[in-house]
Amino acid sequence: MDLLYYPGCTLKTSATNLEASAFAVAEVFGYTMKEMEDWTCCGVVSSLTKDDIMHHIAPIRNLIHVEDEGHERVITLCDMCTNTLKQSNLFVQEEREGLPPVLDTLESFMDREHRYSGNVKVVHFLEFLRDEIGFDRIRKKVKRPLTGLKVMPYYGCYLLRPREVAIDDAEEPTILTDLMMALGAEPVDNPFKIECCGSYHTVNHPEIVSKRAHRITGYATQRGGEAIIMSCPLCRFNIDERGKEAEAMFEGFSQIPTFYYTQLLAIALGLDIELCDFKEHAVDPIPLLKEKGIVTDDECKG
Repeated sequence: MDLLYYPGCTLKTSATNLEASAFAVAEVFGYTMKEMEDWTCCGVVSSLTKDDIMHHIAPIRNLIHVEDEGHERVITLCDMCTNTLKQSNLFVQEEREGLPPVLDTLESFMDREHRYSGNVKVVHFLEFLRDEIGFDRIRKKVKRPLTGLKVMPYYGCYLLRPREVAIDDAEEPTILTDLMMALGAEPVDNPFKIECCGSYHTVNHPEIVSKRAHRITGYATQRGGEAIIMSCPLCRFNIDERGKEAEAMFEGFSQIPTFYYTQLLAIALGLDIELCDFKEHAVDPIPLLKEKGIVTDDECKG
């Protein structure tokens, strides 16, 4: 069965390993991720005010293209893309009946798109795994249990805020914890799991982000965490890359490995380790996986 998929920019540049591992996981359960034929950048951030229509143009254009391909649902992997598409979708759904001029203004910026119906459903891949495949079914497919691996689920901002588009409880999310338990790992709770990683401060103020990474990772290790699991490419960069840089800022600090949930899923399901493409990571997770007996030297060659 095909799943129409919106990649966004990062999945085609610095997060190709998130995409590759997700595609492989979907195939295990009989699904093929079909990339949209006509997509553009989502705009990255959503509008924070009612009259800021400009920020809705890019996401709504993409949702119109979903309709053009004959679909009423689109799967996303990037947390920021998911949040942006969902918020603009909600904006149109709320404004459609009350303020037609708003939609007229949106439409006036589009030279070849029809008026958006507001009927497309945006679904994050994590939601799809939980709600349609089901974690019990995933548990039954596990070939390499993540036994003994203590992981801290980290959610960041965009999966949980605002509540209207969140995929889980905004204060006490469990979706990553439940998934890790299905794979045999031992989740480690952390109050920083819903704190911001520093986001785009990483461009102009990387030292601020390094301090955030140090704080998030430090609390995880205090509670016995050996790795951090996440879903957002920007969070992965900030905690992994900036966290590695934090080692020079904080004596005795050592950044622990980070994983996309799709990478650990692929490993647990017995897929080729090369799909995970860990060379993109500042902290190599392979030694930890070997130490836990989850993978072998032979599996990591190449």
